Amino acid sequence: MEEAKQLFKKLKIYSLLDLALIVPASYNDTTLSTTLEIGKVHTLEAKVIESSVYGGKLRVTFLLTQSGRRLSSTFFRVTPYHHKLFEAGSSHVIQGRLDEYKGYLQMPQPKSVKQIGKITPKYKTVLKESEIASLMEVYITEKNLFDEGLDSKEVATLMRVHFPKKMDEVYENGNFKPEIVEVLKFVEAYNHLRKLRGKRTDFPALRALNGSIEPFVSNLPFKLTKEQQSVIAQIQQDLSREDKAAKRMVVGDVGSGKTMVILASAMMALPHKSILMAPTSLLALQLYEEACKHLPKNVKIALVMQGKAEGTYKEADFIIGTHALLFKEDLPEASLVMVDEQHRFGTKQRQSLEALVSPGERKPHYLQFSATPIPRTQAMMESELLDVSLITTTPFEREVLTQTVGREDFPDLLNH
Repeated sequence: MEEAKQLFKKLKIYSLLDLALIVPASYNDTTLSTTLEIGKVHTLEAKVIESSVYGGKLRVTFLLTQSGRRLSSTFFRVTPYHHKLFEAGSSHVIQGRLDEYKGYLQMPQPKSVKQIGKITPKYKTVLKESEIASLMEVYITEKNLFDEGLDSKEVATLMRVHFPKKMDEVYENGNFKPEIVEVLKFVEAYNHLRKLRGKRTDFPALRALNGSIEPFVSNLPFKLTKEQQSVIAQIQQDLSREDKAAKRMVVGDVGSGKTMVILASAMMALPHKSILMAPTSLLALQLYEEACKHLPKNVKIALVMQGKAEGTYKEADFIIGTHALLFKEDLPEASLVMVDEQHRFGTKQRQSLEALVSPGERKPHYLQFSATPIPRTQAMMESELLDVSLITTTPFEREVLTQTVGREDFPDLLNH
């Protein structure tokens, strides 16, 4: 076991699937060939008819047992071992590339094969062939692969790649078959995401939040969409936990109604405080106006922007602001932190806000909202470092049109 650990370290691999994804660079197949194809490697039974030395090279003429045809071979790097091995009258199983010259079969420098009917994978790694072969033998088993969460097709494919019974199971025109490549790519992605998921760190929340959203929802002049209700329910479940602070990303296009989800979340935080950071003064002001319009009148709301603050933010239940919030050293402790259009802020800015309102071990519940997640966030979502809620519908018909404009459309665009 300790020896295997050292070998894994040398290979720089950290999971069983890392090992399974080290696929053979080639195979040595000693199955006897049933046909003769020029340009391909063959394994053939042959008997030495004659053997002679010419210009320092050893020339051997074989008689092929199966076809009865003659085949000549030239050995360039000759040792006494070769002279003894290929004596006239000796029988062999030879392996090499089959050529033809003026109708005569040739096989330059063939190997004499000791064991026939075996397919041996050849791996290109920092380990010796015997070491990598023993690792595969011990660890790549059906049980171990099933234990990694793979399905029967994926397990069967990996077993076939490492322990093929016939070459045509895995190879087609000298390369892995397309269906095998497809499975290998899937397993590679699956393995990558599993490793990323293991990097998620959760913290205990400052407190569980169970504020009622009823006073807010019942006063709205419209009905929330099913998706808005569903996302709000997911957030309620997140915030009700004290053992684990929420880390959720709410993704929805412009006009999908994310603002109502933000306001409902602020209601859940009551009677404790919540903070929302927006990327621009205009957006912060819009959110502040929406909050004043729709939240119950007893909820104290404050707006914090560069150079001005509406309401007393230290006493407010719900503080809305721009990155100016990051420069307020006397921000009150907030049990819920929200960031709108989070991709517009740097990682450090988002972390600074979290640290400002909770410097201790326990963290505030954290919600992010975005219409356009950047690739980094997308990767975090896909690797489950964040929980995700999607809003795919809009409460009303949008007047936003999206068009693809190619080079040939440019004159029309300028006219428009």
